[in-house]
Parts: sequence; structure tokens; C-alpha cells
Amino acid sequence: MTLPQQAMRLRIYFGENDRCDGSPLYEAIVLKARELHLAGATVFRGPMGFGHSSRLHTAKIMRLSEDLPVVVEVIDSREKLDGFLPHLQKIMGSGLVTLDPVRVLRYGPGAPEAELPAPH
Repeated sequence: MTLPQQAMRLRIYFGENDRCDGSPLYEAIVLKARELHLAGATVFRGPMGFGHSSRLHTAKIMRLSEDLPVVVEVIDSREKLDGFLPHLQKIMGSGLVTLDPVRVLRYGPGAPEAELPAPH
């Protein structure tokens, strides 16, 4: 699989308690992305954050939250991500979804798709 040098990054923000058919939402998102042969997806769990409700979610011991922030990032072409968005809409409740351009410098083993920038 190859990735265009000018690709897109889809970021999906929600809480770790969010579910899809009884499973964690992040799992449903990653499995659907894999099923649709997207280039890759990664789940990040945040130690602290807040969203639309302004309710603070934190991993501090004295304020232990069971609903820490989760971000799923998916990188691929605009066309493939546009095809993924309707599936995402079906399985997501609340949350934030963003899409922004990224420059792919390396993907997978072998030679990089673009010259890596020289260190400053």
C-alpha cells in the first residue's frame, strides 16, 4: 500500500467510556478503518482534557476519572477518508472530528516517499 505525499489526518476525539455495540468506540473505529484498508490508525489515551461539556477529565490520583480523553488518528488520502466518514457517523455519538492535511515523509519499510528534512 502506498500513501500520497500530500495526505490527510482524521482526528476523532471522545471519551474512553464511549461505546459501539458494547465494545469501546476506539476499537470499533480502528477495526472499521482496517476493514476498509485505510493506511493506518492509532489510538491515544490522554491524561487530561475537556470537551463540549467543559467537564474536566483527569488521571490525577485525587480526581481519578473513569472517562479519560481518547484520540484516534487515521492517515490516508482525502478520497479514502471521505469514504470512511459515513461509517464513522453511524457509530459515533458525541465527540469532535477534525480533518487536516499532512505531508507524508515515510510510510512502511524501504525508501521514504519524500526526502526527510535536514536537521536545523
